[in-house]
Amino acid sequence: MTETKQIRGKVVVITGGARGIGLATATALQALGAQIAIGDIDETTVKESGTARNFEHYGKLDVTDQESFDGFLDEVERTLGPIDVLINNAGIMPTGRVVDEPEELTRRILDINVYGVILGSKLALRRMLPRRGGHIINIASLAGETHIPGLATYNASKHAVLGFTDTLREEYRGTGVRFSSVLPTLTNTELGSGVTPPKLLRPAEPEEIADAVAKLIVAPKSKVRVTAVAGFISQFVGLLPEALGDGIGRALGSGRAFLDDVDADKRKAYEERAPGAGARAPGRGGGAGGGGGGGG
Repeated sequence: MTETKQIRGKVVVITGGARGIGLATATALQALGAQIAIGDIDETTVKESGTARNFEHYGKLDVTDQESFDGFLDEVERTLGPIDVLINNAGIMPTGRVVDEPEELTRRILDINVYGVILGSKLALRRMLPRRGGHIINIASLAGETHIPGLATYNASKHAVLGFTDTLREEYRGTGVRFSSVLPTLTNTELGSGVTPPKLLRPAEPEEIADAVAKLIVAPKSKVRVTAVAGFISQFVGLLPEALGDGIGRALGSGRAFLDDVDADKRKAYEERAPGAGARAPGRGGGAGGGGGGGG
């Protein structure tokens, strides 16, 4: 009941909202009374998702393009009012060895996962600071506080998101604007298709991430890790001596999960809908510029 009271009526924008974590979060927050605006690079799917769930606003959004992002936020504010919460969720997670990663794909990962978050945060801040209120929630990943073979550039992008979000939290302390990071483990969405989770780490469900986001809106804090077990293991291993921590990671299977153990056939659908699919090396995963999430 408390969540419903504190979320009801809030204008919430979610990037990468057509599927996966973004769509689950939009659905959960709508059920709690929020006014939902979802944007996604996949124009067809975002219209289908928005129409099926009767979201208040939906449309094409390229998080790497300032004109597209700014225009989308302008339209949301014209139709729904001032934005209370921006959830920077869009992201992609290719897998494979970095030496095989084409330069176009490296740039695409960084453009979506890092620049898209920075751009969205800046544009939202320019709206929120004069009102002295608002909340920016960036979907990062547990990969952002560890290192996983097969996800080198993705890891780098999520480390960047965590550092960026923490810095904004201090830079704008006392302004009324709040900043939070969500750190999911591997999540049961298309982004994680074909990947076998390391031992002891069950995949999270997108609804669990959505629930964590709802709780953050009600009671803001700097970080939340999902699942709790995966978050504990990540933090614990990070405190250990390097050789011991790396050895535990290998014992759990993290050294193979995103390399030799990836099922390329199961990742095919995810790979084929990536913009600029021709930029990928054979066997690599891809993702849509607006339709990802942060698991890993």
